[in-house]
Amino acid sequence: MGEYLKDVPEFVELELGESLISRTETLASFRELGPPDLCHIIKTTGKAGQKEIGSYHYVSGVDASSSASLAAYINSLTYTVEETPSWFFGSSSAKSPWRIRGGAFCSFNAFSRVDVRVEVKIPGGVEAYVIDVRGERHEATPQIWQEVYLSAMLRAILYADDANYRLAGFRKLDPIASLDAELKFVAAAEAAFFNGWQLGSEPEIQVATVVSNHLTSGIMRWFGESFRYGPAVNLFEKLVVKEGEVACLLAQSYLGMNEEVKAVRVLQSAIQNHPQSYALLHVQCDFLLSKGKTEWALKLAKQAVNCAPSEFVTWAKLTEVNMGLGRYTDALLTLNSCPMFTYAERDLHRMPTPAKSHLPIKDFIAASGILDDENASHSNDADVALLRLPAPSLRGTFAKAYVLLAKLVSLIGWDELLKCRSQVFVMEEEYRMHRAQDPMPESPLNPNGSSAAAGAGAGTGGDDEDVKEGFGPLAIATDDEGSEKAPSIKDGVEGNAVPTIAVNGEEAKDDEADGGDESPAIPTIKVSTESDGEREREELRRFEESEAGRKARELEKPVMARKSVDEKRDEDAANGVEDKPLQQEASAGAGIQNKRLCERWLDNLFMVLYEDLRVYTIWRAEVAHFKAQHLPYRKTGTEWEILGELAERLHHPEEAKDAFQRALDLKFSAKAWTRLLQMYVDEGDVQRALNAAIRLSVFRRRWYDEQIHPTVVSKALFKLIRTHGLAKVSYTLVSMNVPQAILKQIMQGYFQFAQTFRTEGSDF
Repeated sequence: MGEYLKDVPEFVELELGESLISRTETLASFRELGPPDLCHIIKTTGKAGQKEIGSYHYVSGVDASSSASLAAYINSLTYTVEETPSWFFGSSSAKSPWRIRGGAFCSFNAFSRVDVRVEVKIPGGVEAYVIDVRGERHEATPQIWQEVYLSAMLRAILYADDANYRLAGFRKLDPIASLDAELKFVAAAEAAFFNGWQLGSEPEIQVATVVSNHLTSGIMRWFGESFRYGPAVNLFEKLVVKEGEVACLLAQSYLGMNEEVKAVRVLQSAIQNHPQSYALLHVQCDFLLSKGKTEWALKLAKQAVNCAPSEFVTWAKLTEVNMGLGRYTDALLTLNSCPMFTYAERDLHRMPTPAKSHLPIKDFIAASGILDDENASHSNDADVALLRLPAPSLRGTFAKAYVLLAKLVSLIGWDELLKCRSQVFVMEEEYRMHRAQDPMPESPLNPNGSSAAAGAGAGTGGDDEDVKEGFGPLAIATDDEGSEKAPSIKDGVEGNAVPTIAVNGEEAKDDEADGGDESPAIPTIKVSTESDGEREREELRRFEESEAGRKARELEKPVMARKSVDEKRDEDAANGVEDKPLQQEASAGAGIQNKRLCERWLDNLFMVLYEDLRVYTIWRAEVAHFKAQHLPYRKTGTEWEILGELAERLHHPEEAKDAFQRALDLKFSAKAWTRLLQMYVDEGDVQRALNAAIRLSVFRRRWYDEQIHPTVVSKALFKLIRTHGLAKVSYTLVSMNVPQAILKQIMQGYFQFAQTFRTEGSDF
């Protein structure tokens, strides 16, 4: 084992330098902040004929402001080569014959779209250079160094907890560990502020601007999650003189400091000078919503839509305000108008398959026993009905739109939502009746009786495009009598169109078994068959035949809405159907002439929401039935995880909390601990929140995450400190008899950070 680094992840290469070659080849594919920094090292024994070994690992948080700081990181690895166990002296160790003779550190410059690399030879010199997208070398200028430093800091800050930016062997260090380092970051951010739009923005923003980009998001997250808006105010006060729209960030910072009067004055002055800035209007809109002035907020939200009609966030904000006013049909129409964007995956590059992987665990973490059940195989199985739920695979604007739709159904209920839907959108059945009375020739029918419009578009393989749109491999069954079997999710996607959710005949089989019942038969979620399996299955069968079981299946399935005119025209053209004049297509009888056409992506989201509600309804009915029969209701740990997330999506916090707690009874789950940590903090339960924070911190450290802030744990702890004070929280932690190694090497870092950076509540 002497060839590996101690406590540092490693992937051993098959061929020396292949990871560097792979990174160079994929530079042109990076679109935003870029991939994690890559550290490549070469180890040798110095013996003749002994082959050198190349290995690499990913890292973030390293100071990339100069070649010296990056060379220092590689040099620090020379002290982590594992010692070779001695065969003659028991537990004593001998010096490893392996040593690091050189290495390279790669960090992506997201401003200039180049890779900055530092090659180190031990002993020897340091060489720094730049690799462009064509693989050519250039000199590293001071401007390049400042940009790559800021890029590295933003990756460490914004992607600290990003589930889409996770890699095996990813070591995360603290990007900013002192006040001097913070001043350095702020100075670099100020210098590059007006070039921040080059970095891109969050998926919900179509066009990055000076105030809506990754740089401003990183600044606001760093200071906002530690509740320290003072330095941010100082920065934005300097910048607002050059660009008035920066006032939206300044006002947000003032509001974070509870300086509402200053924030309102800043907004008043800025909006007079920049009345067309939707960012300024949104800050004022949020402020009015917090004060209960929803009618006033509605005017601002409408104005923001007029200022930026091509942005998703403006329509989403108007949808929220309409829901707050109880204008649910208006909210549904507004949601239907949201422009949807293709989701861009995070910048990650694939590496060649390594010869070996080394993922060590620190001794004190292994000894703590906290992660013993992390890989309990018997708790990782899950029913396919739960695994196939499509909502978790939504990304970008589609995920945000689903959140709004789920909030709407939590406010008015599923039946009322369907009524609103049929009131404002043209339904497929309505359109069929209208076409039946139309003298123009109708679309030819498919062999299965479906209309050509519904059966078209099943041809061009577009799985990758579907994933980009945020849906992934969905399979939602439909069995309405006479309804079309929509094409599988293979449709080509153009522009903002969203692929149709795949439909299969799974539930149709159940329908036939039920004698063609009008309401669709719903497959139940399987119950664990570990012990008393036969008895539980018998009870489940009785439940399905009972009145409660029938009620659980009464959730009305949404019928398909009429496709938009453009989609219908494309499908008719594909099937050779004569195109009708737009006026005839849009003019219907008195019943549909005032209705809108539902966008296909929103129709798909209704089906996604239906699947969630269906499974949730069955779950709660089963729980009630088993409780009434005094029988245990069993699920695996993974199933409880999924059910907890399901309840959380549908705004049932108590049921979600119960499911996550049950999941933890069966296995260690970082996902469940994360959700419970947020719930305990919101409830003000200090001891339980600290218990969750300890376990999450140990889990993070086990996987080489040494970053203190900004993380989900630091945000929760700083919120507790803000409310209860540093002294109370720290004394509560000490009273919990945490193992000393965990307390000193992991948990104390959060409290030291709070004292060093003087977070709110750290002085009492």
